[in-house]
Amino acid sequence: MSDLKLFRIQDGKAAELQGNAFAVEVSLQRLIENNMETLFGVRFLETEYSTGTKHRGRIDSLGIDENGSPVIFEYKRASNENVINQGLFYLDWLLDHRGEFELLVMRKLGTQAAEEIDWSNPRLVCVAGDFNRYDEHAIMQMNRSIELIRYRDFDSELLALELVASRSGAGGSGDNSPSKTGGKAPTQYKTVTESLAQAPQPLADLYGQLEAFIEGLGDDVTKKVLKLYFAFRRIKNFACVEIHPKSQAILVFVKVDPDSIELEEGFSRDVRNIGHFGTGDLELRIRTHNDLEKAFPLIQLSYGIS
Repeated sequence: MSDLKLFRIQDGKAAELQGNAFAVEVSLQRLIENNMETLFGVRFLETEYSTGTKHRGRIDSLGIDENGSPVIFEYKRASNENVINQGLFYLDWLLDHRGEFELLVMRKLGTQAAEEIDWSNPRLVCVAGDFNRYDEHAIMQMNRSIELIRYRDFDSELLALELVASRSGAGGSGDNSPSKTGGKAPTQYKTVTESLAQAPQPLADLYGQLEAFIEGLGDDVTKKVLKLYFAFRRIKNFACVEIHPKSQAILVFVKVDPDSIELEEGFSRDVRNIGHFGTGDLELRIRTHNDLEKAFPLIQLSYGIS
């Protein structure tokens, strides 16, 4: 069971808020679907999506994340329900019915969103009041992107979401590439992996230090390799990283309000109205160790927000 405890402080005295799983699981499902982008960085598409008469199933919730990846949400409604296996069944179904999903995205979000779907690594998000150590061990044996999210409701005032475990797999075929929001990339761009391989050694060393810092922020940090950027995420993206060998710079996009800091020319930039790959309103340009040191607290702040 989760050991998360919340307290209300009033007049210098602490009163514990009692955390419980929702009495009716459908209430949690509707709450998440109505707030999916805020809670998970995922645009909601459909609820109780039918897999047809042959497969005779219903996907609890369908969405598409900020990197353009399809996302399946499954909610554990009974203690003996194997929500992971059920979700994997639907994930395989989705990979076999890409055209159907693309039509759904086109209908709900438009043609551009449908063209930007990244099939290289679709995700399964399992939401439950609790998971056991066997669940955590099981997902580590699977070559799929799976996240186990534990929830608690505190006196109907606060909702706590805890990333219990995550696995970054390679479940798709990789025949589609991300663009500004995670979809098909223009062919003139090199992949971020190619750019890193071609980077001068000092720039590669800076990236190594940057990645070590980001991954050291917490056990809940996962890295997703997209075509044009690396996405570092908890439940949502908090840092998107591009490598630019020619200009010998690393660009990091973080979810920090540009109005909340003093922007520094040549280092930090407000990109709310500027197109860019990945997600985040603040761009950090790293060329030196000094830039890296200045970037660390802003990346940590973005990590705390996400």
